[in-house]
Amino acid sequence: MVRPQVAWHPPGNPPDSASGPGDPAGSRKPRTPAACPARRILGMRVDATSYDETVGLVLDLAATRSGGMVCVATTHMVMESFDDPGFRRIVGSADRVTPDGVPLVWALRALGLRQATRVYGPSLMPEVCARAAAEGVPVGLYGGAPETLALLRAELRTRFPGLQVPFAYSPPFRPLSDAEDREVVETIAASGVRILFVGIGCPRQERWMAAHRESLDCVMIGVGAAFDFLAGAKAQAPRWLQDAGLEWLFRLAHEPRRLWRRYLVGNARFLFHFLLRGNPG
Repeated sequence: MVRPQVAWHPPGNPPDSASGPGDPAGSRKPRTPAACPARRILGMRVDATSYDETVGLVLDLAATRSGGMVCVATTHMVMESFDDPGFRRIVGSADRVTPDGVPLVWALRALGLRQATRVYGPSLMPEVCARAAAEGVPVGLYGGAPETLALLRAELRTRFPGLQVPFAYSPPFRPLSDAEDREVVETIAASGVRILFVGIGCPRQERWMAAHRESLDCVMIGVGAAFDFLAGAKAQAPRWLQDAGLEWLFRLAHEPRRLWRRYLVGNARFLFHFLLRGNPG
């Protein structure tokens, strides 16, 4: 059986008491997210949102126990969507699809949304945590290696002393059995988390969130490599490289064997289809 590795409450911060773990699933309120300007990039919807708008939406969904799902989109996600219509539908069902990658910000602006700005997963997560700490909203962590979760918990404790984190779990690389999956879902529900950060990588995290959004009333945010970056387990590109849209080059230099296909092949295909083929799909 799966055992979530931590039920952690920072000193002086009791578990959330606003709504108990035994609340029936039928108490979920309907999702009514506000409209957001968007464009389709190679067929995949990307929203011209902002940190303030996305954080506000997440906290609203958390407060109303509406469930929900937020994707942070990169060119890698766009190409996964381009190749798999089923995955494109999963991403399209999200309450927000933020432009995590700078090339997607440029693409949105080229498609007429001049106000588009980056909403980057490793920056979005601290923004959400700051609001959650201030408003007493419990958050959970799903993903990352056990040692990464330990480092991340310490970092969150330092940066957000009032933050409640009653659930954190490092899933195995293999698929969970049905029984294991049910136990994890029951543990998340019993923990009282209202916001669940999911950091198991694209497209796995988006598929996981979509598969569990009806069984969980917390809003889920797929934050990719944010766990590793915020925990200090992996180096993050300097800001000037990020602003230049070259973060991928920094990551490729650090993990060439794992990322060469994603960036060298995937980025070339993205440019070919968006620039030379006129954004089909």
